[in-house]
Amino acid sequence: MKNKCTNYEAYFTFGSEEDFQKHLEQCEDCRLEHERMQKISSLIQEVKPYYKKKRKNNRMLKIACSLLLFIFLGTGAGIMSFNTDLSDTLRYGTTLSAEDLGFPVDSYGLIMVE
Repeated sequence: MKNKCTNYEAYFTFGSEEDFQKHLEQCEDCRLEHERMQKISSLIQEVKPYYKKKRKNNRMLKIACSLLLFIFLGTGAGIMSFNTDLSDTLRYGTTLSAEDLGFPVDSYGLIMVE
């Protein structure tokens, strides 16, 4: 019983091109393996244009999602900076009044001016 050659990967990866070609001429197992790899490579090259197009669409989708996220975050930050009652409620649980901040207020809760 003949042992199968397992040197294809070593010659293909680490060997020089000349040594690899000499080994392919001598070894039937490695020649068959090389033919299989060439067929797989040709199939990959055939499908390559469709794959690149798909990757471009994914890139555009990622850009669109990122822009949408920035718009939502920017809008939320704008609302939080202009609406102090909302930000106080979120931070402290209740809205801070002028009296809570230490200003003198009248019976209506307005700042008292003397």
